[in-house]
Order: sequence, then C-alpha cells, then structure tokens
Amino acid sequence: MASLFVLFRVKTTGEKPSFFTQPRLKLDNHQSMQPELPTLDHIPTQADIKATHTAIADLIHRTPVMTCESINKITGSSLYFKCENFQKVGAFKMRGAASAALRLTPKQLEKGIATHSSGNHAQAVARAAQYLGVPAYIVMPENAPAIKRAATEGYGAEVIPCAPTIEARQETLDQVVARTGATFIHPYDDYHVIAGQATAAKELIEDAPALNIIMAPVGGGGLMSGTALSSSYFSPKSRILGAEPREVNDAARSFRSGKIEHNATINTIADGLRTNLSEKTLQIIRENLEAVLTVEEETIIRAMRLLWERMKIVVEPSGAVPFAAVLTYPELFTGLKVGMILTGGNVDLEHLPF
Repeated sequence: MASLFVLFRVKTTGEKPSFFTQPRLKLDNHQSMQPELPTLDHIPTQADIKATHTAIADLIHRTPVMTCESINKITGSSLYFKCENFQKVGAFKMRGAASAALRLTPKQLEKGIATHSSGNHAQAVARAAQYLGVPAYIVMPENAPAIKRAATEGYGAEVIPCAPTIEARQETLDQVVARTGATFIHPYDDYHVIAGQATAAKELIEDAPALNIIMAPVGGGGLMSGTALSSSYFSPKSRILGAEPREVNDAARSFRSGKIEHNATINTIADGLRTNLSEKTLQIIRENLEAVLTVEEETIIRAMRLLWERMKIVVEPSGAVPFAAVLTYPELFTGLKVGMILTGGNVDLEHLPF
C-alpha cells in the first residue's frame, strides 16, 4: 500500500471573502491595501522574490509538498513534489500573473490587462483581473482546449480567438491592445512574472529543506528561471536541473549553444512546453542550471499514470516531465533528496492518454 505524506504550512490570517462574490480590491484603494511592489528592470533579487511572495499571498494558495513511499521505492530516491496542480486556476501561472498585475498603476488597471495564451496563463491573467475588478482580454488560439477556454471565460475575461500560430497570436493581441488600451502581461518574458513564479520554489525549499536537486519543466522558461533564482538564493547547495520533452528540445539546445533555438514541430503531449525560451529566461537558465534533461513521450505518460495510481493526484503532461526525467535517468537521482514542481493539473479528462 502506498503511503502519502503532506508537508505544508497553514496560513492563519483569517477567513478571506469568497473570490467569486466580488473583487477583493478597488482601484481607488489598490495602493493602500497591497504591499508596494517596484517595477523590475533587472533579474529579480532575493529581496525582490521575498517582497513578491508577501504581496501575492492573498491571490495564491500555499500548495502542499507531497511525498510517496512507493514512488520512492520505484525510483530509489526521495522525491518531494510541490503540488501546483492544487494552485488557483490549477497551475503555477497564478503566481506570475498576480506578481505582474499587482505592479500596475490604478490608471493602467482601469483599461484592463491582456495576454495571449492557450491555457493556464490565460486563466491566471483572467483571475487576477477578476480579483482586481478590472477587464481582461485574452487571445487564445482556435485549437486551445475547450476546458481552458471555458475556465477563462468563467473568470469574466473576453476571449478573442485567433489562428493557431505565434504570428497570429501576436497580431491579434496587438489589435486588442490598440482597441482597449489594456496592458500586456507576457507569459514568461517578464521579470515581474519570473519573480512570481520563483515563489513556488521558495515555498518548496522552506517546506522540504536540504534538497540535493531541485527541478522544474522548461517551456518558455518563466518557471524554470524563477526556480533557478530561488534555488540559488535560498538553497545554494542544491543542484538545479530542467526537463523538457525530447520532441521539443529547444531549451536543451539553447542551453548548449547560448542562443535561442527553435523546434521544427510541436509534436508533444506536453502542450505547455511547446514555447521557445526568451533572452531573459535563457540568460538566467544558462547562468544557474547544471543541465536540461530530455524525455520521451511514453515516459511522460508513464509519469502521469504513476502519479495518479500511487498518489491519487491528476497532473497535466507538462507538470509530469520532471518526474519523467527521474524515471529516464535513475542513475542521476539514486539516493538523493529531489524536489520538483508539478506545474498544473488542468487535464481534459475526456482525453486522458492512459
């Protein structure tokens, strides 16, 4: 029988009003009700990440860190899973969206916030806007999962469809911003977003100290950059690894070459990791990571299934990629204490791959 341990801290700040009843903040008292966050034109420092973590506390859950005895026996290592699949909107993206939105001025917020995204970032920006009581405009490709579009609309956002290409996303977003005056929150190429994503690893390190290795999946690199920074600041003895599907191994190639590499196809089940790195994220990753490991599609599916069977938690393919790396390269992890971020749980249950 599997055993499951949950490590977490419970906030004792009192009951919060329901998110779905009314906006938590009003524009006229936005500045007074939230800790002030400065605009970041530099790689987030340790102090920046600490300040961000305090500021976004009301907009996020402190998600649990879980372990599983049977999975540890299978891998020969001690694995600590930071369960961002239990985060608001079902993914870590809430952290970065909250960090970016809270840095906007009341004048900027009056015109709303906008982004392009196929899923989790879209939901996070929409929910941040709903919390602040401002409009959200989300450009989503026509082939985005219906469940993610419905969730985004459920948070009150206006969803604007576009063709499923990077060029169409940007062109449509430019039109939306010109029409509305909304402020664009980039999914990852933004130091404010990176500072928010860094808080996940900060919590992991606090709840599971003395980790030998800290891991995250790599797509656009916002989470991996934040994870690398928090690991370097708060757990400097830990080794830092990234993981991505072999089918879209642009991050591994970029890590080696020092320039942004692109993929010929996006043929991976891990839809959240199809994006290329940016100059900001590549710099942080190259300065802090030991390596970016790549994994096969079937191992990603096996990792998802093991997490479901042994821990009874649903993790989307992108979130299972670091665990898939442990299954692929057991010799790198045997006998070690390994922390990893399960990035989200927004799976279409009608189309499970197992």
